[in-house]
Amino acid sequence: MENSIAFDFSSSQEEDMSATLSLNSFGHSVTEPGHQYGPAVRSYYLIHYILEGEGEFQVNNVCYHLKKGQGFLIEPDYLTTYISDTVHPWTYIWIGFSGRIAGTIVDSLGLNQDNPIFTCSEGEQLRKYVLEIIRHNHSTPSDSYRAMGMFFLFVSTIAQAQKDLSPSADGNTYVQHALAYIHRHISEPILVEDVADYAGLNRSYLSTLFKAHTGMTPIRYIQNCRITKARHLLESSRLSVESIACSCGYQKAESLIKIFHQTYGCSPSAYRKQVINRSRETFLNMEKDACPGIPGQTSIENDL
Repeated sequence: MENSIAFDFSSSQEEDMSATLSLNSFGHSVTEPGHQYGPAVRSYYLIHYILEGEGEFQVNNVCYHLKKGQGFLIEPDYLTTYISDTVHPWTYIWIGFSGRIAGTIVDSLGLNQDNPIFTCSEGEQLRKYVLEIIRHNHSTPSDSYRAMGMFFLFVSTIAQAQKDLSPSADGNTYVQHALAYIHRHISEPILVEDVADYAGLNRSYLSTLFKAHTGMTPIRYIQNCRITKARHLLESSRLSVESIACSCGYQKAESLIKIFHQTYGCSPSAYRKQVINRSRETFLNMEKDACPGIPGQTSIENDL
């Protein structure tokens, strides 16, 4: 069960293809504990943002445990499921959109189904934008323009949050293309030559531009993306370290373990244990305040 304000608009495939950008769905939902949506497939892009509580998002056989301040992307034609936590059910907002530039917008956010999770501290602003769309949900030109304006403010806020968490490319078109390629193929073996070919440059010139605009070489940036994704999966999923290594483009789990230790000073399993213990301690403190004496439970996976 959920208490929601939701608007969904069905449109034909021809209309979707001809439209530059369309809003297909938007809403606000306060869910009951354990409320599940899916498995389901969408015909348009969908961005959810969690205002309160926590839950799980499942896609591509990966389960992400998410909480307040995080959001997730659903791409068209992907089977997904999301489930509200049984203790701290989530409240979320969402916007669904399609059209010729929809994919470009998603690429600019650095999101895809291999990297569908984002963090944003401006939750109240995102909420206001969605509620403004809901309030002005009428078939007048002024309301349509207002809704589209709120949508662009919504994605702009997420884009700024993503920019704050990663090196800036300062708008260079070639570097932006290179970044988009890297983010979409981070789970695969990536050669700098492949990135250069995609951007339409030779390797040497791409490396020069890339370092000038991001502060690091393409190889270093790829390594940084891999280890950052691995850390996130350790925090938010129950995948084994071996599966995480594969998802992040490492051919062997030992490679991830070695690089992770060099970067964070501990093994992946030790890092996951620290995260679980911190979460358990926070949960127990919350339970102690609400219902003293209720123990928490957790589980820890091995490296391999």
